[in-house]
Amino acid sequence: MKRFYKDVSVSPHGDAFAILLDGRPMKTPQRNLLAVPLSGLADAIAAEWAEQGEDIIPAAMPLTALAQGALDQVGNERNRIVSRIAAFADSDMLYYRADTGQQALIDHQAEQWDPLLDWAQKRYDVGFNLIFGIKYEAQPDETIRRLTETVEARDDFTVAAMLSLVGLSGSLIATLALVEQARDTDTLWPLVNLEELWQEQQWGRDDQAVAARSIKQAEFEAAALFLNLSRT
Repeated sequence: MKRFYKDVSVSPHGDAFAILLDGRPMKTPQRNLLAVPLSGLADAIAAEWAEQGEDIIPAAMPLTALAQGALDQVGNERNRIVSRIAAFADSDMLYYRADTGQQALIDHQAEQWDPLLDWAQKRYDVGFNLIFGIKYEAQPDETIRRLTETVEARDDFTVAAMLSLVGLSGSLIATLALVEQARDTDTLWPLVNLEELWQEQQWGRDDQAVAARSIKQAEFEAAALFLNLSRT
């Protein structure tokens, strides 16, 4: 789509901040007003639109997309989306360790992942079952219940960020560590890519895999930025 506006601005709108194009309020794809809870987030979204050139490139506006998701999808289908996020309480990648014949990788996973699980155990008073290999094993019912309640308690904008973060990382625990500000993206991104990075160390670099991981990392960092800018 060609750029159809000249000026981008932010205006207070009740308890929120609306983004304006040439003085007109923007709407989401589902015709909701594009208004966000904090001025810093509104300014960042406005900057995405201001930085567009002759052509509008949606992929270059991740904060806009996440805000639209919060207003359109989470706002209308909150229970379904919360359930999608909470499902990772039973299938978090951090639970799954290498087969017993790969002791070096098992030791590396324990060294890198166990501190994050230890944090979650203390923070949420839960326990985890570690699984060696790929066979499914259920997590304790109380763990699933507590982590689900933690997701349910978050506001729509946080839920929108969490949906992106769990999808990119495969880990609800890593996502909650970002939400709780217990870890940052620089710490977590290598952890949720541990096995891929391990394989690179053993067998060498795959340029296509590196390029794909870089794209996902940018999306992960954008979702984390959206999360931080949404904090009330």
